[in-house]
Amino acid sequence: MSKVAILTDSNSGITQAQSKELGIFVVPMPFYIDGELYYEDIDLTQEQFFEKLTQGGEITTSMPITGNLMDLWESILKDYDELVYIPMSSGLSSSCATAKMLSEDYNGRVVVVDNQRISVTQKLSAMEAKKLADMGKSAQEICDALMEIKDKSTIYITVDTLEYLKKGGRLTPAVAAIGSLLKIKPVLSIYGEKLDKFATARTVKQAKQIMIDALKKDMKNVIKTDNLDDVIISIAHTQNQEAAEKFREELLQEFPGKEIWIDPLSLSVSCHIGPGALACTVTKKLIDIN
Repeated sequence: MSKVAILTDSNSGITQAQSKELGIFVVPMPFYIDGELYYEDIDLTQEQFFEKLTQGGEITTSMPITGNLMDLWESILKDYDELVYIPMSSGLSSSCATAKMLSEDYNGRVVVVDNQRISVTQKLSAMEAKKLADMGKSAQEICDALMEIKDKSTIYITVDTLEYLKKGGRLTPAVAAIGSLLKIKPVLSIYGEKLDKFATARTVKQAKQIMIDALKKDMKNVIKTDNLDDVIISIAHTQNQEAAEKFREELLQEFPGKEIWIDPLSLSVSCHIGPGALACTVTKKLIDIN
């Protein structure tokens, strides 16, 4: 039986401290802020990131540096037979495609999973992969299991400000100006590869109801179940913990008795949407991780 390591990146929201508790390796994502290189949760905290973001810092995301990633793989493979790497969605970064190319030099010992996850859904995949590894599954078996349900997950996000969508080129300045004037709250979706506009609302309350209705519809049409035990429901946010906890109470009225995770949204997404955002997800459960 192979000894299989699980590796993800910090877009999963798994901190360096949590990685030790979970037994999951985590690649810290690099960011350039005003031309200086930082690594998430190494020398860049959530608080520092948002302070620099709101003060107008020039922030660009970057994929893991190739040499650093390969060094980490080789270090892990000294103690493990195989490695399953679960990076952020290939639709949101080129890091997955690069990792797949690099893995070709490892004679099947490194298996890269492109199941198009981010934030709390990526964290869930890593935790499920670790459980499967503990059960004795091979790297390829773990990859196949994750890929089988890759399209059984949706994320909805409402933003507090249109400023960062405009800066990222996802809204024209004219549309952003009109939206700000009319106090429009866009609801964005992540399904599969892309971050796209889903709906618009005039109030936060309306935006949250749109997201709740979308989760209920997705349980039926995407995940194809009405059993809450078949899914994981999560909330993510950008510097919005109090609102996230209130949102959990509202979700519990619709999904009674369900355990609902709350996590900070990954910084790679946060830099495009800014502080004050709320997100919710529904994802098909692969295996019980408790």
